[in-house]
Amino acid sequence: MWEVAARQTHPFLKDEFFIQQRYDIPNAYIPNSKTHVLTIYDVVVGFVSVMGDEVLALFVDPNYQNRGLGRALLDHVRADHDRLTLEVFEANLKARAFYHAYGFREYGTRMHEDAGERLLCLALDARG
Repeated sequence: MWEVAARQTHPFLKDEFFIQQRYDIPNAYIPNSKTHVLTIYDVVVGFVSVMGDEVLALFVDPNYQNRGLGRALLDHVRADHDRLTLEVFEANLKARAFYHAYGFREYGTRMHEDAGERLLCLALDARG
């Protein structure tokens, strides 16, 4: 589910990025983060992973997008945090619009060295 959704929203990323992520997700991200999984009839349709106050990943199966599931996952995480931060690729216009509508605001940028793409750093006062 992750790779299908990621490739759809990140067409600007090269195959090498996804190959590296397939290794990093089970070996680095999942062991060090808290992941909340959303299922419908025992089928995984989305997840959000958080490390501290940083949202590392939020993905919803493309067949289930635009139904409020991404918002529901963020609402669930938001309940336990005073502040949330995340990074989103500048070229990912759909995700940027989603996070902006949710209330995240940009506070900086940086380059993703491996991907060669600019990231926007976003923050949300989760209690406000």
